[in-house]
Amino acid sequence: MRGIWIAGVAALAGLLSVGVRLALSALDRKKRNGGSRDAGQGADVAVAQTTGSKEIQADQAQFLNTMAGTMAVLVDGIGNKNTGKLCAQLAVDTILDHYEQYHVLHNPEYFFKTVFYEANCRIQRTIGDRRGGASAGAVFLGQSRLHYALAGDIRIAVLRHGELIPLSRGQTMDVLAAEAWREGKIARQEALWSMEEKRIWNYVGMDGFRELEICEQPIRLKDGDIVLMASRGIFEEMSWGEMEDLLVSDVPLQEAAERMVRAAEMKPSREKDNGSVVLIKARVEMV
Repeated sequence: MRGIWIAGVAALAGLLSVGVRLALSALDRKKRNGGSRDAGQGADVAVAQTTGSKEIQADQAQFLNTMAGTMAVLVDGIGNKNTGKLCAQLAVDTILDHYEQYHVLHNPEYFFKTVFYEANCRIQRTIGDRRGGASAGAVFLGQSRLHYALAGDIRIAVLRHGELIPLSRGQTMDVLAAEAWREGKIARQEALWSMEEKRIWNYVGMDGFRELEICEQPIRLKDGDIVLMASRGIFEEMSWGEMEDLLVSDVPLQEAAERMVRAAEMKPSREKDNGSVVLIKARVEMV
């Protein structure tokens, strides 16, 4: 009888342990995908994704609202099979795990440089000899200002007064060639030859990881501004005008994100990349 009682207690303890782990896991997911909001600094965020014509969704899009503000991360994994997905998750976890510790983020540019470099090293250590990496973009909204950083090809823009204003250039060969021509490093004809080359020349997880694209000056936000982040499966299928039309429609933020994904899926392209869109609606206190 005593043995049955002990076994029953052990079984109950096991069930309680499982229940605690599940509850903690659910709490962690809720915190990561929403988080507490600082009055006047929090932002409404919507995320929508499509696998395109791919078998595996290698995009990761997550956000975190804390007392410091809102951090949103969009990562497009690079690599065969599950390698790209793993690289994307490593990059997202590295950035948000570090950000979660901050109550105030005084120097977002330094933060970006530090966490992107760590994500690069962490990916390299994890995947070893496998070829992989990720295009990664991060946006921080705090104290009524927008800061961003990216490595690779993630598009970032702001919708204000019905107009979608591109912010990021992307780290692709055509952009690199245009900058080299403006600086007088290559001839005009060489730049023209490279203008159709969209290959990424920098991303987290690569040997010889280079400087990030970081906004030169923080952007002062206005209440109601919508920040857009998009990966290739969205911006390669849709024009800026098409995205703008969907964003100015009077629908909830999540519905606007889902409409954008559906519009990309309906395009006639046979080869569609994974696509993700993150929309962030700024809430700025009037003073």
